[in-house]
Amino acid sequence: MFSDLKIYFKQCSIDKKLVWLYFFLLIFEGALRKWVLPFLATPLLIVRDPIAIYIIYLSFKKHYFPWNGYVLAAFLYTGIAIGTTLFLGHHNIWVALYGARISLFHFPLIFLIGKIFNKNDVIQLGKVTLLLSIGMILLVGIQYFSPQSAWVNKGIGDESEGSGFSGANGFFRVPGTFSFTNGLTLFFGLVAVFVLYFWMSGIRVLIPKFLLYLGTGSLLLAIPLVMSRGLIASILIIILLSMPIAMYNRKYLIQIIVLLASTTVAFILCYNIPFVKTAADSFLIRFTSASEAEGGVKGTFLNRAIGGIVAGVKADPNHFWGQGLGMGTNAGAKILTGNAGDFLISETEWGRIVGESGILLGMVFIGARLILSIQLFFKSLQVLKVGNILPILIFGNVGMTIIQAQYAQPTALGFSILGAGLLLASLNDA
Repeated sequence: MFSDLKIYFKQCSIDKKLVWLYFFLLIFEGALRKWVLPFLATPLLIVRDPIAIYIIYLSFKKHYFPWNGYVLAAFLYTGIAIGTTLFLGHHNIWVALYGARISLFHFPLIFLIGKIFNKNDVIQLGKVTLLLSIGMILLVGIQYFSPQSAWVNKGIGDESEGSGFSGANGFFRVPGTFSFTNGLTLFFGLVAVFVLYFWMSGIRVLIPKFLLYLGTGSLLLAIPLVMSRGLIASILIIILLSMPIAMYNRKYLIQIIVLLASTTVAFILCYNIPFVKTAADSFLIRFTSASEAEGGVKGTFLNRAIGGIVAGVKADPNHFWGQGLGMGTNAGAKILTGNAGDFLISETEWGRIVGESGILLGMVFIGARLILSIQLFFKSLQVLKVGNILPILIFGNVGMTIIQAQYAQPTALGFSILGAGLLLASLNDA
């Protein structure tokens, strides 16, 4: 497999290599900021931006830039929002440009990845993702059972407090190679897509059995070690969206049942291993206490999913045109107030967008993302008729992130853009 990947990378065009570089920087950006170049922690926050800009430049040069309604809506939104920011908002050009990069450079990348990559490229990325998951879960395990003072748990830019986040039972939620814990949730959500895809595809997709077994084991261990309810939700949604696949081909239903049954048995057996039992018990405590604090499963769903959407469309009558692009980001808050920990507008994505650019402009960008997610869902269903099961599985991972992922946070932005682009690419069989 390694020789096949080597040949594949040699044959990749410059455009494809740049997409791969975007992917690898997404995975290892936090590692660079924590361990390799901590003195450049702040500039490395936008380390993927030059890659996105260069891909856009090449697309113009080679005449394949995607001039579709979504990109035009994003450009219209950005152009007007910069103007309202400078004249009616916070007036800081640097904060405005930092906020504008989201819709100006990263959002169009969804459609560029969809043009540059095809289904085979997505499958190759899936193999690499499973390879990375093995090393990632080993790192997570070391971080989980190490004190926050350990080098492996060092925070961004040589922070001495450690990179762990509040967990349960004396254990912290660790970030792996990422800057924050959400990176692991998003990464293993992507791993879940390819684990299920490769199991369901069987011998029709060439992947070594050892890699599939180890990747599956990494995903199972990630559930307790990552301590993320979001990861559980992502895996369940992916499994749920595998049901339409079984409707088109009954053999997939048997494969899904066998996979779920075997992984359940494997997890039960692994529960007798001391470190797995410790992690699982701690996760159960966190899951229970966090759910109770938010009013149970129903409360969690209403507060996180529906609540964030409702809060977002409630415009502040004193800021019809918003308070300015970038103000809702941590970097923007740092420039404007000197404190990166402040949420100057909203912790929710829709609330941030409306707070930055106002209800009128904000709904343009929100609407584009909402319609895009719906359209991708129906496109994913359509290709099931010809046996392409990959898009619907990817949609299970990115469908909601396209709509309301916190694009102000670079890791969430990167995984949402990459995931949506991979979904479009997986529709291309060439």
